[in-house]
Amino acid sequence: MKEAKRMKDFRKKLQLVPELPGSYQMKDVNGHIIYVGKAKNLRRRLRSYFTGTVTGKTAMLVEDIDDFEYIVTSSELESLILEITLIKKYDPKYNILLKDDKSYPYIELTDEKYPRLRVVRNVTRKRRTSKLFGPYPNVTAARKTVSMLNRLYPLRKCEHLPKKECLYYHIHECLGYCIKEIPQETIKKMTDEIVHFLKGNSKEIEEKIKSEMEKASQNMNYERALELKTMLDDINITLTKQKIDLHKNYNFDLFAYTKQDNYLSITVFFLRNGLLFGKHHETLLTMDNEEDDLMQYIIHFYERNMKPKEILVPSIVDHELLEKYLEVKVTTPQRGALKKLLDLGEENATLELKAELEKLESDQNAKEKALKELATLLGVHSVSRMESFDNSHLFGTFYVGAMVVFQNFEPLKKEYRKFKITSEAKDDLGAMREVLYRRYYRALMENSVLPDLLVMDGGETQVAVAKEVLSSLGLSIPIIGLKKDKKHRTSIVIDQDFHILEIPKDSHLFLYLSKIQEEVHRFAITYHRNLKSKGSLSSYLDVIPGIGEIRKKELLRKFGSLKKMREASLEELKEILNQDVALRLFNALHEEEKENEE
Repeated sequence: MKEAKRMKDFRKKLQLVPELPGSYQMKDVNGHIIYVGKAKNLRRRLRSYFTGTVTGKTAMLVEDIDDFEYIVTSSELESLILEITLIKKYDPKYNILLKDDKSYPYIELTDEKYPRLRVVRNVTRKRRTSKLFGPYPNVTAARKTVSMLNRLYPLRKCEHLPKKECLYYHIHECLGYCIKEIPQETIKKMTDEIVHFLKGNSKEIEEKIKSEMEKASQNMNYERALELKTMLDDINITLTKQKIDLHKNYNFDLFAYTKQDNYLSITVFFLRNGLLFGKHHETLLTMDNEEDDLMQYIIHFYERNMKPKEILVPSIVDHELLEKYLEVKVTTPQRGALKKLLDLGEENATLELKAELEKLESDQNAKEKALKELATLLGVHSVSRMESFDNSHLFGTFYVGAMVVFQNFEPLKKEYRKFKITSEAKDDLGAMREVLYRRYYRALMENSVLPDLLVMDGGETQVAVAKEVLSSLGLSIPIIGLKKDKKHRTSIVIDQDFHILEIPKDSHLFLYLSKIQEEVHRFAITYHRNLKSKGSLSSYLDVIPGIGEIRKKELLRKFGSLKKMREASLEELKEILNQDVALRLFNALHEEEKENEE
């Protein structure tokens, strides 16, 4: 009866919806936006949800809808822009969940007097006049290629030119740009050969390597000869050699898809200079309207990756609309080699989906078995929801805590929580005590869901702190601790009584628990870096052992900002500090760069 009244109310409201383009927002009983869509005709699109038969994810959405709103726009393009904006703002649970937010690496030949060759990401967020090659779906291939070319060609290696020659100069991998003027003709000859190679023409470099390899052998420099032989082998490994017979050196990305049940399988081909650089694949849970989901996916993809001059898409995509939004040429090939390539993409999407569904079924069975095994080990009826905690800090400051949540070994990222430590206690245990107390005191006050298991990133001391906090709040939740070995890998699992749980390291259960530990550590470190980056130069100097007020003032006077101090060489820091303190400060300032180094 209630459901019939709800649908009647929706149909009545639908009569007032105009037959115009716009964006619509579905809301749940709490007023939260759970889905954002767009339509050429709002009334027709909205009516499709409440009349006729809906299945799969769409049926789940309709069941959760308590109300809907809409915004009329003057054009389809405006409705698309509004849709994307609202999705970014509200992150609705029924819109496609994009699992892979990473940007692909490119090889950059910098536009400088003395160019550098390096691997870069996020190229769409920077204004670049440099030459860019890629994308490289295989980051290892990109790094190996850059490493090989940097060994073959003595380009500049240092980001900032030092005051004297460095190691690269002495090993003949740099021409010494810091100590002498290098003719532009010399540089142009090197860069032209590099560009030629990165465009897929490897014959010249292969001949160059073979020639140098023969000279090294004749001079009995067998170590160098072996190095060159390895480079030659790397060319065939790191660069994709699959030539597409297109008769032209096309540069485009191709999107193909297939749909089965609630899954949308998307394959992307990257073609540059007629060469297939590689492919990307992703499987998403989708609504019944794959046209909208595919459009959203393509737009999201180019928020993180560089746009080519042309994009090939299936016929279901609105070419004109996508072309206006992305400002690139969008086409669907109807015949010839490009049509065959589109069909090949669809075939790849189908095969990838089949393999992924088989793996998904296998993983699901493995997770169910692992959960039962864990429950038996702990002596409880069942385990489903797990919450894990970790801390991060820099020399006892910038303390943060982090909580990740897993349901049946699947991460619930919307329920992750960050904690900025506010107490006077500035040590690991004190920080953890505060985080746990704040989390579970609030849970009790709000009567929110509690976990079936508490997973601590650490051993006996962390488990003891968790027991102490839970006891003070009158809570009884099973606890385990994940101890790491010297290589910072999960090694031993202990229960709340500090007994070792006998879990084989090659078992699915041990693997899943290790992934939880890796995820909470990653989340804590990420939050810590973000917080730390907002700190002042003075904050850094206050916590570096060995820096007193006098030296602090000298450093502030000389550099003035974190950015300028990070750009300083170790030798410049030694002008003010002794060697040990200078090294300590240098390492602290460059910690993030080292951890994120390509």
